[in-house]
Amino acid sequence: MRSRLPFGDGLQARLGPPGRARRLDSSPRSRVWRLELPAGPVVVKQAVQGPDADQRYAREVTALRLAARAEPAVVPALLATDPDQRVLVLEHVEHRPPPDDWIVGYAAALARLHATGTPRDAGALPAWSAPTGRDTAAFLALARALGVVPPPGAAGELDALVDRLARAPGNALLHGDPCPGNDLHTGEGVRFIDFEQASLGNGLVELAYLRIGFPTCWCATTAEAPLLERAEGAYRAAWGAATGTEPEGDLTDACAGWLLRGDALVERARRESVDHLARIPDHDWTWGTATARRRLLHRLSVVADLTAARRDLSAVHHLTTALRERLHTRWPTLAPLPTRRP
Repeated sequence: MRSRLPFGDGLQARLGPPGRARRLDSSPRSRVWRLELPAGPVVVKQAVQGPDADQRYAREVTALRLAARAEPAVVPALLATDPDQRVLVLEHVEHRPPPDDWIVGYAAALARLHATGTPRDAGALPAWSAPTGRDTAAFLALARALGVVPPPGAAGELDALVDRLARAPGNALLHGDPCPGNDLHTGEGVRFIDFEQASLGNGLVELAYLRIGFPTCWCATTAEAPLLERAEGAYRAAWGAATGTEPEGDLTDACAGWLLRGDALVERARRESVDHLARIPDHDWTWGTATARRRLLHRLSVVADLTAARRDLSAVHHLTTALRERLHTRWPTLAPLPTRRP
């Protein structure tokens, strides 16, 4: 059944009568159209499905307005809204195939997006939620289930890590789901879309996506070290140019935080339901470009390498190294994450 284009009298009075409309692919949580208007094409998005639709809509509108501070732009322009129908009308942006080193431009644009958040914006969006003690307990339980005894001190180090993440400084505008597909590559640079999970917090928790394999995304990918270093350097340079400061926070902590989250092994609709880490020993499942065990193996490898020189995470280093080896031994056919985005 075709859904009706939600372009009412108020939007028509502001933007003109609608012309040809074409439905675009979107998540089950929204409906999206490309619409022809007298001034040119636009994108119409309507938040639907679920008791949180009003909240998702409000977060997206707020985030787009905050992000509009960036020059040059890092989001499509928000042209109009219809709160009663949870509709927003956006500038239509032509997407180009990304280059092979797309994460470099992506990282620079992500930094400029993050830099649009300021201390004055506190309360405009929810604060970013760090992993909790329940996540650390589930991770330690997974280690035991796989026959790896956590070394003394591991639990304390993980508790301290979670505390640091919860207190990490920053008022960055966080996208919430900065995945390949939510970035449009244009002749004028990268534009981000789909801000339904936007929040305020420390920008490094999203810069960590590049190393840890895009944890909230169906398209998990990785990159070779030289390309990662270029991208992270581009992020820091763009942040410095926008703010005159160095990024605050700790990238190793941010990566380790994503390792702890079992919910980052499944799509959004299945999160906050069961302990997904507890399923790993007996069951593997495919989500997008990789299985859960492949995602976990990649994250373990990243954190094991990053913590090698961290005295305050030495037990975590030994634990993640041992778990990495156990996964290799138990499931020797696990392949690395893909290096190219779909």
